[in-house]
Amino acid sequence: RRLLENEVPEIYHGLVEIRSISREPGQRSKVAVAALQPGVDPVGACVGIRGVRIQAIVRELNDEKIDVIEWNPDPQAYIAKALSPARVLNVFLEEIDGPKTATVGVPEDQLSLAIGRDGQNTSLTAKLTGWRIDIKSLVEATSETLFKLKNNYEYASFLESEKEAIPQI
Repeated sequence: RRLLENEVPEIYHGLVEIRSISREPGQRSKVAVAALQPGVDPVGACVGIRGVRIQAIVRELNDEKIDVIEWNPDPQAYIAKALSPARVLNVFLEEIDGPKTATVGVPEDQLSLAIGRDGQNTSLTAKLTGWRIDIKSLVEATSETLFKLKNNYEYASFLESEKEAIPQI
């Protein structure tokens, strides 16, 4: 946080706010930033021209990778951005029972990238967003949803309304 404040004048002067930071020291960090003034690009301000500002911080932290993402008040958009560099297809939020859980659907070829080495990307995203992250491939998420539709009485109304689409899915 202090390194960012020293390196990025927009943070120091209160134009950009650091909303959240999650870190695995020496390996990777994720920083969520938000603009407090219209017309300010919070990610661009932190990265700097040709990455000059963020590279100074990376060098200071012995080449620790830093992902700077834009904070979003919409948890679905925020979680999708926080999982970068993976491409996210959809995010389903469940806040009803137990911890807040986000089930994230990704293409099959993005699954390992979304999870990260030893689950690092998922872990950092969970710390950053405050949500439990459950990553599934599109095929896995689809088959799980179809199973729930057919076998869980709570979804009976959905099963009836989506009867024509199920064979196609």
